[in-house]
Amino acid sequence: MNYVPGDLRDQLAHVGYDVVQAGLVAGSGGNVSARIPDEDAIWVTASGSWLDRLSRGTFAAVRIDDGETVAIGGMPPPSRVEPTSELALHLALYRARPDVNAVVHLHPQTALLLDALGEHIRIVTTDHAFYLRRVSTVPFRLPGSTEVAALTAAMAADGTDCLVLSHHGCVVMGDSVELAHKRARNLEEAAQLTYRALAAGRLDNLRDCPEEFLDRLSGSAAVSV
Repeated sequence: MNYVPGDLRDQLAHVGYDVVQAGLVAGSGGNVSARIPDEDAIWVTASGSWLDRLSRGTFAAVRIDDGETVAIGGMPPPSRVEPTSELALHLALYRARPDVNAVVHLHPQTALLLDALGEHIRIVTTDHAFYLRRVSTVPFRLPGSTEVAALTAAMAADGTDCLVLSHHGCVVMGDSVELAHKRARNLEEAAQLTYRALAAGRLDNLRDCPEEFLDRLSGSAAVSV
C-alpha cells in the first residue's frame, strides 16, 4: 500500500490536490467525501473549498440518515464549516450504495465537452475497462437539487460507479478513497482518448475493449491490470 495513510480527510485532501494539478477541475469545481468507519456519517468538503487547498479543518462531519452536522471523536462540529451545496448528492449515493465508502464529484472538461457534443465516453483500454466498467449519463437536473441527487442515486443503484452529470460534472464512487481517485483519473483519461479520436475524424473506427477481457472482468474479481 503506497496511498496516503491515516485520516480519511488527509486522503481526500490528496485527491483534491491531485485532480487540480491534473487539470480535472479549476478551483472549487467539485467536492469529495468519505464514509467515516463505525459511524453513520461522512466527511465532506465545506462549501466553496478550493480542492487543492484542503485540510482537516475544511471538512464537515454529516450524518447520512438525516444530513445533520455531527460531532466526531468527542469534538463539537466547527460552526464555520458549511457542507458543500452538493451534500444531497453525496448523501443519496451513500444511502443507495452501502458498499460505497468514497464519492468524488468533479467538473472535468473533456468529459463535459463530450456530453455537450452528444458523445459518450468509449471504454477502449483494459485500464479503463477495469476501473470504470461502464459509464452512464444522468440527464440534466439543477446542480445542488434533490432531483439531481435522487436521479443519480437511482442510476447508481445497479452498481454503476461512474456517471456523467449532463452539463454539470461527473461522480465516481469506490469502496475506498484510493479506488474512487483512480476511477476519477481513468474517467477523464478515457474521455480524452475518445475526444482525440473524434477530433481526428476516426471515432467510428475506435474499437471497444475486447469482449474477452470484459467477460473476464464479469467472471472474476481477481483480474488485475
